[in-house]
Amino acid sequence: MTEFAHVPVMLRECVEGLDIKGDGIYVDCTLGGGGHSGEIASRLTTGKLIAFDKDSEAIEFAKRRLAPYADRTTFVHDDFKHAPERLSSAGITRLDGVLMDLGVSSYQLDSAERGFSYSADAPLDMRMDKEQYLTAFNVVNEYPEQRLADIIFRYGEERYARKIAKEIVRHRQTETIATTAQLAEITERCYPPKDRKGRASTCKRTFQAIRIEVNGELDGLKETIEKLALMLKPGGRICVISFHSLEDRAVKTAFKFLEADCICPPRQPICTCGKKKEVEILTKKPIVASEQEREANPRSQSAKLRIAQRVRA
Repeated sequence: MTEFAHVPVMLRECVEGLDIKGDGIYVDCTLGGGGHSGEIASRLTTGKLIAFDKDSEAIEFAKRRLAPYADRTTFVHDDFKHAPERLSSAGITRLDGVLMDLGVSSYQLDSAERGFSYSADAPLDMRMDKEQYLTAFNVVNEYPEQRLADIIFRYGEERYARKIAKEIVRHRQTETIATTAQLAEITERCYPPKDRKGRASTCKRTFQAIRIEVNGELDGLKETIEKLALMLKPGGRICVISFHSLEDRAVKTAFKFLEADCICPPRQPICTCGKKKEVEILTKKPIVASEQEREANPRSQSAKLRIAQRVRA
């Protein structure tokens, strides 16, 4: 098994963005390798960190890594989209900060047996939560052609989506598509020779799309951001790191809605919606990783960090 290692993206920027108070209550929605959580916990005195992850292996590793902060850290094995309900049921209704790192952890990508990567041959899996039923194998071998095409186009923004979906269906009529190498080869065949510039250029979008479908990564994302932001105390902050345009769009939309002081039609003379400004967006443009970090950690190259601060309770 691959050693659980994960380089936290924009660690300094996130810690500064959260403006951590020693007695505050903080939520790390995506624990991963525990890099961000460790930095948050190390700055707490009487405060509390609640860390969510749906990958049980991440939880077990992070428990060891964050052992020095065991007295101030609670680990929750669950999808962060259930965080508002899980927190409320535990009597936690006000937060000082929320961090969401929406990327796939380095461990998951580098563990061949998890089936996330097109650069290594492995069983088609791609589950962040190994206890769930749906896998990439199910998506690739069981979804009808039109649904496959829609997923690859929508979640991967892949221009050859229809052709790839058609080739997947054609191939599986004679042979089950069981490995990442098979899927990569099928995807590559759908690209004109002039557009083939290595597997990263031909396979990245299709693999991303199937991974998003398997894990429901975009389902309810905007709504969860809004719910967690509304749990912040005045002055509390929410920091969200996204890694592709669909995630960033959901974050941006949620923040803009929360910041709006009225959502009535522009020509309506009197406000009847009752919507009030809930947050102040602190990053008018998203923060990106420094050139030094992008060189040291290629996975930070597409990362965008957006931060908002609660302005009313």
